[in-house]
Amino acid sequence: MPAQGFFSLAGQIAVVTGGGQGIGEGIAKRLHSAGARVAILDLNEGNAKKVAQQLGGLGMKCDVSSADSVKQAVAAVQRELGDITILVNNAGVSGKAAYIWELDEKEIDSVYAINLRSVFLTCRAVITKMLEKRYGRILNVASIAGKEGNPRLLAYSATKAGVICLSKSLAKEVAGKGDITVNSIAPAVVQTPILDSIPQETIDYMVSRIPVGRTGKIEEIAALVHYLVSPEASFTTGQCYDISGGRATY
Repeated sequence: MPAQGFFSLAGQIAVVTGGGQGIGEGIAKRLHSAGARVAILDLNEGNAKKVAQQLGGLGMKCDVSSADSVKQAVAAVQRELGDITILVNNAGVSGKAAYIWELDEKEIDSVYAINLRSVFLTCRAVITKMLEKRYGRILNVASIAGKEGNPRLLAYSATKAGVICLSKSLAKEVAGKGDITVNSIAPAVVQTPILDSIPQETIDYMVSRIPVGRTGKIEEIAALVHYLVSPEASFTTGQCYDISGGRATY
């Protein structure tokens, strides 16, 4: 895909959390191909640097659940690449697949910290500069589980619901303060390494509910993200876009 033309991201500085593998890596590569300079923030520093090297970008270790770690990472990106104009919050974990009576508070708190608190922290870290510049794109990766609730993935489902509503609230807070948009996407199950931690019966349940009868592809998710963070998507904010193979029809 050329950097110039429709949906060009030339001159944009993008941050992708959890960009060291899976969906995040696919998104980072797509944004780079459209002309953006990309910073990869990932708990796995090796993965972050490996992907960033392929893209001529910046890769660094970041614990997105830590306010200090996020603050330091954002400062480093601004220092090395420039002001952040695109933030894609992709980092997330599925958590333990179990019934509620098999879970304890530590497991719930861990999923919350990575899936939801991190979105708050990163959005807060970049939004002031976006307001100053009167331009920015924020895209938060939620899940269809955040709309429907998957059994035995209670913490994951609940935190992804939180991501959807956080996105809607922030979109309203910044609406009219320049060309700043905030959206989320709700993928159905996608073939990524995160599935390795989920029992096959849970995966089978999720796929059985997808009318097209398959998991999603990373490239399909990245294409939707690309549009939503492009300058052309200036009248699209506060939305949650399903990309579910027909599972969600509302």
